Amino acid sequence: MSRSVAEPPDNRRFLVGLVGAGIETSLTPALHEREADELGLRYLYRTLDLTTLGLPPENVGELLAAARLSGYDGLNITHPCKQLVLDHLDDLSPEADALHAVNTVVFSDGKTIGHNTDLSGFARNLALGLPEVSVDRVVLLGAGGAGAAAAHALLTMGTGTVHVFDTEWERGDALARSLRRRFGDDRAEMGRVHDDLPRALGKADGLVHATPTGMAAYPGLPLPASLIMPHLWVADVVYRPLNTELLVTARAKGCRVLDGGGMVVFQAADAFRLFTGREPDIARMVRHFGDLTRASA
Repeated sequence: MSRSVAEPPDNRRFLVGLVGAGIETSLTPALHEREADELGLRYLYRTLDLTTLGLPPENVGELLAAARLSGYDGLNITHPCKQLVLDHLDDLSPEADALHAVNTVVFSDGKTIGHNTDLSGFARNLALGLPEVSVDRVVLLGAGGAGAAAAHALLTMGTGTVHVFDTEWERGDALARSLRRRFGDDRAEMGRVHDDLPRALGKADGLVHATPTGMAAYPGLPLPASLIMPHLWVADVVYRPLNTELLVTARAKGCRVLDGGGMVVFQAADAFRLFTGREPDIARMVRHFGDLTRASA
């Protein structure tokens, strides 16, 4: 592949990885490696799939320690480890500390530093993909790591109230309380999925989906199709596949929709910068993502 920058190759080797469950088909490794090649970097990105390794998510600390001893420069962390990894880190960036979730770990000066690039990735994707939509009231499905990033991004961008829903009440309540502490008591509400979701969606401007439902390994809809109303815009953080059943259904009902592809690219660019100290070409990464998506279809 030809390089589009006139910089000499960087002799330093980079070894990074992705930790999560069911990630063997992830496009993130190729996305990172293509950009590194364009920049003349010697860069290897591996997947550490809990499913393939036969390990429970609670073993993320052992994987972290093994990667550090093996000479890794850092790791991306995805479902279901973004919050479990917190107990195994030496320090957190302000964003990761506020979100209580980590998707990027950098090994530096003998320490493990947790970062969160999901927040910036979601915010940029929403701003570019659904410009000028109303965000006064937004329903959030899923209070895990991706959901926390989306909620903080929304409130930072000016959303009036985020209505949090999660099948695990304690997790959803913890996120709502953290949002109220940071942004104000009237900025976040918590509801029960079966009792409060229909009413919340009826009053909302948009719906953000941040659960694994819709991924290749977890097909289906995260809510009854009857609750998806034409007045809503719908954003999904899932990107494998890009056209999830949720987005297909919402589009058919006349909703404006946004897939998770842009979020993947933007958060990957920020993680790449943390790993290497080099500035990625985001427009080029968007093109690479499109090529990879088409090739894997």
